[in-house]
Amino acid sequence: MVKERIRLLRDEMRKKNIDIYIVPTSDYHQSEYAGDYFKCREFMTGFTGSAGTAVFTQEEACLWTDGRYFIQAAKQLEGTGIILKKSGEPGVPKIEEYVENEVKRRSSETGTDNGGSHSLNGNDGIKSLRKQSVIGFDGRTVSSVMGKRYAEIAEKAGGSICCDVDLVGEIWEDRPGMSCGPVFSLDLRYAGEDVPSKLGRLRQKMQEYEADYCVITGLDDIGWLFNLRGSDVEYCPLLLSYAVISPDRAELYADERKFSHEIQEILRQNKIELHRYHDIYKRMQGFQSGETVLLDPEQMNYALYCSLPEDVKKEEHENPVILMKAVKNETEIANIRKAHLKDGIACTKFMYWLKRNVGKIRMTEISVSEKLESLRAEQEHFIGPSFAPICAYKEHAAIVHYSAAPETDVELKAEGMILCDTGGHYLEGSTDITRTIVLGELTEEEKAHFTTVLCSMLNLAEARFLYGCTGMSLDYAAREPFWRQNLNFNHGTGHGVGYLGNIHEPPARFFWKMPAGTPRTIPALEPGMVITDEPGIYIENSHGIRTENELLATKGEANEYGQFMHFETLTFVPIDLDAVKPELMTEKERRLLNAYHAQVRERLLPYLTEEENEWLEMYTREISGCV
Repeated sequence: MVKERIRLLRDEMRKKNIDIYIVPTSDYHQSEYAGDYFKCREFMTGFTGSAGTAVFTQEEACLWTDGRYFIQAAKQLEGTGIILKKSGEPGVPKIEEYVENEVKRRSSETGTDNGGSHSLNGNDGIKSLRKQSVIGFDGRTVSSVMGKRYAEIAEKAGGSICCDVDLVGEIWEDRPGMSCGPVFSLDLRYAGEDVPSKLGRLRQKMQEYEADYCVITGLDDIGWLFNLRGSDVEYCPLLLSYAVISPDRAELYADERKFSHEIQEILRQNKIELHRYHDIYKRMQGFQSGETVLLDPEQMNYALYCSLPEDVKKEEHENPVILMKAVKNETEIANIRKAHLKDGIACTKFMYWLKRNVGKIRMTEISVSEKLESLRAEQEHFIGPSFAPICAYKEHAAIVHYSAAPETDVELKAEGMILCDTGGHYLEGSTDITRTIVLGELTEEEKAHFTTVLCSMLNLAEARFLYGCTGMSLDYAAREPFWRQNLNFNHGTGHGVGYLGNIHEPPARFFWKMPAGTPRTIPALEPGMVITDEPGIYIENSHGIRTENELLATKGEANEYGQFMHFETLTFVPIDLDAVKPELMTEKERRLLNAYHAQVRERLLPYLTEEENEWLEMYTREISGCV
């Protein structure tokens, strides 16, 4: 099927004289997770991960993805002829380097000039180029940064770009339509700040840049700014939309059919003008000479960027809303604690049920995932899962972002471990938790790996640091137990968490090295940021282990040395002691685990049945260094 789609794509490439065609993951807003309509890369490759870019020529097809998906991508690409490019690995070129090399190679081989030029929507802002090679992509799905980079590569070689064609759409006959789900307003008791206040803060930032307008294209940023949520992206309660903010106006571009009369009235009360979704391009073209527009080049797609008149001044900076949104207010923090209590109850009930029933009733990866979701659904104000659940048994757990499908779903036995990385959206906030649960006998290696992961998680959660530290500064606290044993894990240690937005929320993150091509500066961890702590270890064809809690960055003592910081743990679910080897832990690490389990008991015991409480008391018992 994939091979046939590639053949059809190449036919379309030949018809339009396109030599290299690029298919990213994103939608028109550079979202990490995209709705079904936008899953062009998945359609073309069969790879279902959330990150990746495919590049097609007449001779070759390649897919780039990061360390979370190396194993998964290798399996899903088998038999397709698509070459896996492991981003960041030694000897692997960046996407733009590969494209540039292809353009150079073709130029040297053909030395021909096919003539012609390509433009975007007839816009004069794209320079007409005589071509040797044509680089093609849908400019609505590529960031302005990458679009400009591809244009530079083409121009340098005397070639051109073709950025106004959706070739995948040409061959995708049963393509799903765009979502038309309803919009809802997030009440002030959950949002903690009203729309006028948020707009006021944004306008202050605009003044700093002397900007007449600010264009916001990130879906979670718009949702936060207007206290609106939608249902256009699976697992993310977001609305396909754009926003244009000026000192005295707020314009929202979205599908009007999604807004009830009540929501439209709320918009009017907040002085927000509602316009048709696709009219954003006309709006961009309508900016006047001499006006200054604040925009984020990483978030704005290339097509939208090219719609701006050349004589408009562009202030290109990180969207100010990103940091505003990442620092949670006191109302949000109080609500997030409530959400995690609900999640802790559901996850603990799940662990009890799973360990009591494995081997007695039939259960599979999919069925236990459904069981956990049903327990979350029993909690008040549950909206839905916060991301595609990862319930991975035995060797499947070595695939970092494994997602069970009917063709891969396996039955659980009373042996080995299952990794459950799941989360929920509640009106009180969003959660993300991972527990690796013992179902039967383990090897000594598995127990040692489990204990290493546990110590890593505990050490990072216990970190004390001065304000100004970044996630890169602190990552060593998590990696040290691994590096001491010449081990490592090939993904970041943690990511920021949104409030009913994207579960992966910038800019907060833990990572030990800068990812290749990262354009941003590294921000300090701010009080009020929520971030995950999720080290892991993955042994291909054997097992995978990950333990994940969420942390809240919090102020500590301020003295002559500066403002000290620490983390408050938000997640309270027991760690499976059946896999812990206390003798491999330091006295401090054992103390930290015992203290954590005491907090788990304190918070959860009032909400569990008598039988569940007996089990919880046993599974949160104090451990010592004695074997």
